[in-house]
Amino acid sequence: MDKDLRIIYMGTPEFAVPALELLVENGWNVVGVITAPDKPKGRGQKLVPSPVKEAALRLGLTILQPTNLKSPEFLEELGSLKADLQIVVAFRMLPEAVWSMPTQGTFNLHASLLPNYRGAAPINWAIINGEKETGVTTFFLKHEIDTGSIIYQEKVSIGEEDDLGSVYEKLMNLGAKLVLKTVEDIAENKVKAMPQDESMAIHHAPKIFKETCEIDWNKPAESIHNLVRGLSPYPAAWTKLGGKICKVYKTTFIPSQNTGKAIGELITDNKTFLKVQTGEGILEILELQMEGKKRMKVEDMLRGFKF
Repeated sequence: MDKDLRIIYMGTPEFAVPALELLVENGWNVVGVITAPDKPKGRGQKLVPSPVKEAALRLGLTILQPTNLKSPEFLEELGSLKADLQIVVAFRMLPEAVWSMPTQGTFNLHASLLPNYRGAAPINWAIINGEKETGVTTFFLKHEIDTGSIIYQEKVSIGEEDDLGSVYEKLMNLGAKLVLKTVEDIAENKVKAMPQDESMAIHHAPKIFKETCEIDWNKPAESIHNLVRGLSPYPAAWTKLGGKICKVYKTTFIPSQNTGKAIGELITDNKTFLKVQTGEGILEILELQMEGKKRMKVEDMLRGFKF
């Protein structure tokens, strides 16, 4: 297999790190890494590199951190790397001048079974909607976001106890292997990409905002439970308890039980459990974080906070 294919890798968060590491470990010629500019963080607003930049530094790779992907300076610098193939994993939207540059095209890794869950938050929404499986897709980029021809897909199950953190981990590692397989087959001219079937584009996966995360107690307990799972550990579902903002990380539910309490009313012994009457069934909160406090189990929280 010819591994001289000149590859540019684009990504920013932790999700994009394993695929980059796997390519380098397997001897592929990554000639450049494009990632977001360093961001100020913490009280001192110290500039912090992205996880992908940290990995690229460790691997001794050339790094570009453009603020404007359309700037002539960046396009010239990108062109000078003479890439045969570009790979995008959890990066921002690319202008055509960038994705059309390499001779072998640009492919993206998306954390859903496309065309289902196109958009910025596919893992969150698959769990929030109560899906039993999801997966990863590699596809060639074209004008409309997440619509290009599919190269490969791999499925993974979503267990009843899975949350965003655990599914993210599964897809991150599965995705890295799929990126490697895609590169190997592109290099050997084995890829036959297929257009997406628009009839399968059932759900969208828009960006998650603070309002998305607020718990609506009128909804069924199972639906709220799925919302909590789909947002845990970050950004976390939230509600107001005792007049304070409370982030909810872990729950369980009793689907049909009705206590005769008003929707949103708390049921607690102020020692060991905290339950809430929903529009349909009871939701039990197991782990939470009260405003100004750290994340803890309900029984620990109830030692110092009474309703």
